Amino acid sequence: MKRTIIIGSNHAGIAAANTLLDNYPDQEVTMIDQNSNLSYLGCGTALWVGRQIESYEQLFYTTKEQFEEKGAKVYLETAVERIDFYAKKVFCKATNGTHFCKEYDQLILATGSIPITPQIPGNTLENIHFLKKFQDGQAVDQLVGLPSIRKVAVIGAGYIGVEIAEAIKRRGKEVLLFDGATRSLSSYYDPAFTDEMDLNLSNNGVELHFDEIATAYKGSKKVGAIVTNKGEYAVDLVINAIGFLPNNGLGKKHLELFANGAYLVDEYQQTSDPSVYAVGDCATLYSNALGKTTYIALATNAVRSGIVAGHNVGGTALASTGVQGSNGISIFGLNMVSTGLSVEAAQKHHMEVLYTDYTDLQKPAFMTENASVTIRIVYEKSTRRIVGAQMSSRTDISMAIHMFSLAIQKRMTIDELKLLDLFFLPHFNQPYNYITMAALKAE
Repeated sequence: MKRTIIIGSNHAGIAAANTLLDNYPDQEVTMIDQNSNLSYLGCGTALWVGRQIESYEQLFYTTKEQFEEKGAKVYLETAVERIDFYAKKVFCKATNGTHFCKEYDQLILATGSIPITPQIPGNTLENIHFLKKFQDGQAVDQLVGLPSIRKVAVIGAGYIGVEIAEAIKRRGKEVLLFDGATRSLSSYYDPAFTDEMDLNLSNNGVELHFDEIATAYKGSKKVGAIVTNKGEYAVDLVINAIGFLPNNGLGKKHLELFANGAYLVDEYQQTSDPSVYAVGDCATLYSNALGKTTYIALATNAVRSGIVAGHNVGGTALASTGVQGSNGISIFGLNMVSTGLSVEAAQKHHMEVLYTDYTDLQKPAFMTENASVTIRIVYEKSTRRIVGAQMSSRTDISMAIHMFSLAIQKRMTIDELKLLDLFFLPHFNQPYNYITMAALKAE
């Protein structure tokens, strides 16, 4: 039997474990995680806190017992204290104080990411929380239910921050949303789209504080106020959603790292140590839009990387096809999706791009259930290949972004898109639909 140890049992680690257990009977799989649970869908935390779903139970999609039935050895509530990469040994400590060592032939690091902690005065006060693990969501949910919690500050207006701001507002609390950028969701969308989201947030009662950075928290035991470069605000709860860093503590002294500290991996998810693979938020990936290695922490990327690593560890050579960073969000009925690069992101990477915009109804005007859709397609000026797309609407336009993801992966040009065979039926779209029209309008 070939001994494979997987450290970390959320999306990436689970995908790797399932791939090995379902396809390679010669594998002895050991899973180790310091948490008490596995497979929590953190992207559903805001739905639960906002009571858009009834409970959190279905946010867990598998169990320890299911893996044990497949033959895996699973150690939860177990911390990995260190790894001897030369002797191929993992040294562990369980919560009951028991120490033990496991040997491996192949090791998969799926240690994920850790929240960025603002190093400012008062950051150890009570009622300051992150949103990463199930326990974090549980703590925030309980606090939001208390009558004493009336005003909540959310620090960070990325996906997690915007989603939890909506959730807490749905629970009847006052919400102040802070970000050092001048707008929300600035990593994913250009201003034409984020302006729409910011207006949507404001119209639904979220108090926006952009271009504003937290400098301190005040309070005796619990947080009572947040201080920024522009003012001081009384609050009863703070949720930090600034972002995440790769959790590289176990291997950073042994393995080659990317600029941000992620484990640098090749297209097979293999690190600089041939016996060690890294997957998910602790590892790099290849961006087809940029044409180079980068870092994009998304659950979907984590699952794909886990599958790739699982097959390669199992003995089947499988290269990653790269990613586009496809993503989406739905806030107070406004749906936004994107893939690849925005114009602003492309310019930051010194890419010369053009873009084409179009706004129209989803269906013909005679259809009663209808909504406006705005689309932007970003393409490289020199090659005319599509490198990004953004869409927004009050109707569900999410599936369309998958086509653009494939277009980026296959290096499709904006000109090839112009006469692409897109079907028409009044129930779904228009004969001259916004995708075709946007492409035809391109310079």
